[in-house]
Amino acid sequence: MANRREYEIAFVGLKPGSHEYRYEVNEQFFKDRGYTEILPISAQVKLTLDKHNGFMILKFEIGGKTTANCDRCGNLLQLDLWDDFNMVVKLVENPDEMNNQEDDPDIWYISRNDSHIDVSGWIYEFVLLSMPMQRMCKDDENGNSGCNPDVIKKLEEMEKQNRDSNTNLIWKDLEKFKKN
Repeated sequence: MANRREYEIAFVGLKPGSHEYRYEVNEQFFKDRGYTEILPISAQVKLTLDKHNGFMILKFEIGGKTTANCDRCGNLLQLDLWDDFNMVVKLVENPDEMNNQEDDPDIWYISRNDSHIDVSGWIYEFVLLSMPMQRMCKDDENGNSGCNPDVIKKLEEMEKQNRDSNTNLIWKDLEKFKKN
């Protein structure tokens, strides 16, 4: 995990107020963290850290592009990444206990004795969350599916075949009563 310290922010020396950080994230970032399904990705993360007495507000703005497979036909798609996330980091005496009790995932506790905060975990999570959940080929200007027509045809055949076999199974035992 090269450049692990790149994602650590030394907040103790920062003056109260807003501070901005920028990160470039690619597929190697995800591979280093054990995520194997990632395809080519180029994400930009703008982190605004607003430091206050006893707490910090972190705003993550995610942008960029990735490549993924269409959920329906398997074609490669270019997808835009975009989203923003907020975290509140509070400085407390007993962070482990407080984190175990906290129900809000947007609040995190760290020790008053800490001097650095590692944001790589949040960047990892937020970039993945910024990817579209449904990945489908876009329809053309006539409203026709942009998916691979051969794959769609095969899926329709399989659906019809499955529907026919399920219909026969449902009515099969009821046919016995018809004859009585």
